[in-house]
Amino acid sequence: MSFTYPTNEKLKSQKHIDLLFSEGKSVSKYPLRLVFAPVVLENDEKIKIGVSVSKKHFKNAVNRNHYKRLLRECYRLNKKMLVDYLEKPYAIMFFYQSKETMSFKEMNEKTVKLFEKFIAEIKK
Repeated sequence: MSFTYPTNEKLKSQKHIDLLFSEGKSVSKYPLRLVFAPVVLENDEKIKIGVSVSKKHFKNAVNRNHYKRLLRECYRLNKKMLVDYLEKPYAIMFFYQSKETMSFKEMNEKTVKLFEKFIAEIKK
């Protein structure tokens, strides 16, 4: 498995995003939150993921973009955890929900715990 975040894994479909916010479930590990919903995807894809950082908490686009880059990197490094356990395709939105700043190391540790919580939730 390659540690990449290719275009075909990026959540871009408005239909899938609307589905996430209307019918999606959520797990969180402060300050990270994951909203997910099973979807039908093409080409044997297993996952579509998007990242978001609130403008309410980070007014400057530079800071929002920095945390979005960190979230994508945390996903990229730990996606093997998710892909190995997924039996059906999911659309996932990954949020950073705090004004507090975090180092990459802390964020990566929280991401691993969040992904473990997500796996436990879908196994129910």
